[in-house]
Amino acid sequence: MPSFDVVSEIDQQEVRNAVDQAAREVSTRFDFKGTDSTVELKEKTIELHTESEGRLQALVQVLEEKLVKRGVSLKALSYGKAEEASRGTVRQVVTLNVGISTDKGKEIGKFLKEQGPKGVTHQIQGDQLRVTGKKRDDLQAAIQSLKEHDFGIPLQFTNFRD
Repeated sequence: MPSFDVVSEIDQQEVRNAVDQAAREVSTRFDFKGTDSTVELKEKTIELHTESEGRLQALVQVLEEKLVKRGVSLKALSYGKAEEASRGTVRQVVTLNVGISTDKGKEIGKFLKEQGPKGVTHQIQGDQLRVTGKKRDDLQAAIQSLKEHDFGIPLQFTNFRD
């Protein structure tokens, strides 16, 4: 029986490269001189630190430009609240969303039941979704309908088996 997996992943190396490029640009740009602005990559987060809200918006814009250039979907980012840090500076944590949560899996499954062709079923397997069907054409139609709908997370389709 043909099947494929629906996953939500990001290329960690590309994220690292984008953060490095953003940090390099921030250190050389004139409008960031003397602001002690930093962009740091932690395990599953990116930490932005600068002197004011306006600089923080510019920092976010630089980071997003570099991520888009590297092919990382901005849907994988969730922005935390801008917090006050020491000495009147501002800090914001950007979380990298990897994997499909159970709630999103249920939402995608419900969408497949309503929109997908007959005979297409799904199973939630950890942080991914396995979709099976009787015909390859049904699965391709399911992939197309999933691509057209926005679930708020980046989706990739892997492990297509006939």
